[in-house]
Amino acid sequence: MNVTRVITITLIALTCGLAARRYGIEPVYIASASMEPTLPIGRHLFLDKITYRFRKPARQEIICFESPVGEAHDSVKRVIAVEGDTVELKEKKVYLNGEPQLEIYTRYTRSGEKLEGDDLGPLKVPPDSFFVLGDNRDNSNDSAVWKDQATGERFYFLRLEKVKGKVRGIY
Repeated sequence: MNVTRVITITLIALTCGLAARRYGIEPVYIASASMEPTLPIGRHLFLDKITYRFRKPARQEIICFESPVGEAHDSVKRVIAVEGDTVELKEKKVYLNGEPQLEIYTRYTRSGEKLEGDDLGPLKVPPDSFFVLGDNRDNSNDSAVWKDQATGERFYFLRLEKVKGKVRGIY
């Protein structure tokens, strides 16, 4: 076989693979318990980077995003509220636009304890922003507990530009 041909085919395959990972699909590893029971620790998933080029994330979708609090890793959470929504937490229960939400996917590992973020709002989600929570509500670094590292000031919303993609199927 011709060496030039092997090198050319290898370079084309490598270029296609890198382009697909950068712009299309990327592997995601679940390293924390914040999305349990939906996504257990150690689960490998696909990150769809194409869908949100055509639309914004919707309520209940699971997204991957760059940590807004300066953590060195990406985060995976569920979108609870989108721009224009009013979200409130009362004794760990989510209210969206004044209506209590049935969230069968949530886990409370410390249900008898009063934790920071158990009571919030009401908060109106600004444009191009989202309110996100982990399914393991008592063990998740999310919109309910985020603080600016420099000032210690609370902030509640994830900006659209931090979203990397939609979490898809398991591999």
